[in-house]
Amino acid sequence: MFFELVYDKSLAQASYVIGCQAGGVAAVIDPKRDVDTYLEIAKANNMKITHILETHIHADFLCGSRELAKLTGAEMYLSDMGDKDWKYEFPHNKLKHGDNIKLGNLNFEVLHTPGHTPESISFLLTDKPATQEPVMLFTGDFVFVGDVGRPDLLEQAAGLKGTQDIGAAQMFDSLQEFNKLQDFIQVWPGHGAGSACGKSLGAVPLSTVGYEKIRNWALQMLDDKAAFRKELLADQPEPPRYFAMMKKLNKVDRDLLTEVPEVQNLSQQDFDQAKKEGLKIIDARTPEAFSKGFLKGSLNIPNTNTFSTWMGWYMNYEESFVLIADKSEVEDLTRKLMRIGLDNIQGFITPGQLTDFEGKALESYQAIDKKEVKEQLDKGNVQVIDVRGASEFKKGHIEGAENLFVGKLDKNLDKVSKDKPVIVHCQSGGRAAIAYSLLRANGFEKVFNYAGGWEDWSNK
Repeated sequence: MFFELVYDKSLAQASYVIGCQAGGVAAVIDPKRDVDTYLEIAKANNMKITHILETHIHADFLCGSRELAKLTGAEMYLSDMGDKDWKYEFPHNKLKHGDNIKLGNLNFEVLHTPGHTPESISFLLTDKPATQEPVMLFTGDFVFVGDVGRPDLLEQAAGLKGTQDIGAAQMFDSLQEFNKLQDFIQVWPGHGAGSACGKSLGAVPLSTVGYEKIRNWALQMLDDKAAFRKELLADQPEPPRYFAMMKKLNKVDRDLLTEVPEVQNLSQQDFDQAKKEGLKIIDARTPEAFSKGFLKGSLNIPNTNTFSTWMGWYMNYEESFVLIADKSEVEDLTRKLMRIGLDNIQGFITPGQLTDFEGKALESYQAIDKKEVKEQLDKGNVQVIDVRGASEFKKGHIEGAENLFVGKLDKNLDKVSKDKPVIVHCQSGGRAAIAYSLLRANGFEKVFNYAGGWEDWSNK
C-alpha cells in the first residue's frame, strides 16, 4: 500500500493519497484546491488517481475534488447522508453508511459519523493483502488528535439556529460507536493544531483509537450527555466569517480553477487606478516592515500560516484587491487564497515599488512597550482594546481593557474611541498589528500598538 499525508500548514488541513501499488491506482481524500500536489505525487509513484473521497461538506477550505476530477477523470465518492440541506448539488457517486469502495486490493468502508455536520462520514481502510482487519480510519472533522469536531460552526458563522444542539447530540452518539472500534486502528484526522474546527487539537498528525480512548477529553464524557454537550460547545474559537461561503461553494456547482493563476505585477499607472477605484490593498509584509513605511488605507495581513484565515475574515467574494509582497512570495500567497476561493487578485506590487510609487506619502509607526502602556493608563484618558478571542480574554487581561476580537473589529468600529488614545494588543503582537492597520485604514489616528501584548504584560 502507498500512503502519503499532504498537510497545508496555512489552514492546518490534512489530505491523503492512498494507493494500491499492485494496481497502479490511487485515491485522494479531502484534496485542497491547488491539486498539482497530488498530480506530482501520483506521477512520481507511477499511479493513476481514480478515486476522490470527501469526508463532509467542508467549511474551512474550498475542496479541490472537482478540479482534481476534471484533470484526472477520477470518480468522486461523496456522502449522501444528512437531509436535503446537506446534499451535494453536482454529479457524484453517493455514499451511505456501510458502503464499500474498492481501490485495487484496498477497501474503504463508509461509516456515518455525524456531529460536526449531519452528513459527515469516515473511511475505514483495510489493506487486504496484508490483513483482514481494518488498519486506518480517516475521520475528517469527526475525531481529531485529542479533540472532536465542533458542531456549532454554521450556527455561529451563518446563523442556522438549532444546528449546534442537534450536532452535539449526534456527536455524542457517533463517539459511542467510535469507542467500539479496535484500539490498534490508526486515526488520521482532517485537521491539526491551529484549525478553528475544534478548540484543543493536537499537534501530531495521527493517533490511534486506543490512544484517543484514554487521552481525548470527549471520550471521557460519554456517560453524561448534558455535560458532554456543555463542554463541547464551551470556549470554541470564533469561526472565521468565510466559513459560511465555503459551505456554499463546496456544496453547489461552481467555476473550477485547475491551475495556480499567475498574478500580474502592476505598473504605477495600474496601481494608481486600483487606488482610484477603491480596491483594498493588502500589505503582506511583516509588521516590522509595515511599520517602517506603509500606505494609508492598506491592511497589514502578514504572510504567515494564518494569512488566508484573516483574509477570510475581512474580504468578501465579489471585491478585487491588490497585494503588496515580494515577488518570490506571490505564488505562495495565491495558493493560500485560492484554497479559500479568494480568486479576485487584481495584481501585486513589490515593497520596492511601493517606495518608488508613494515615496514621502508613506506613513510609519513605532510599537509601544509596557512602560508606555502603564504611563498611558496612569493618565487615565485611554482606551485599551484586547483583540484576542473571548476565551483568551476570559483567562486573563489588562484591568480595564475591552475585548473586541480582531476578526470582528471592522464590524465594531463604533465601539472604538475617536477622542481618546487607543492602545491595541493581543497575545504576542501578530493580531495587534492587523488591528492597528485596520483602525488606521478606517480613520483612527490616535492608535498605538502594544506589540508585547498579554504575554509581555503578564510576565511579571
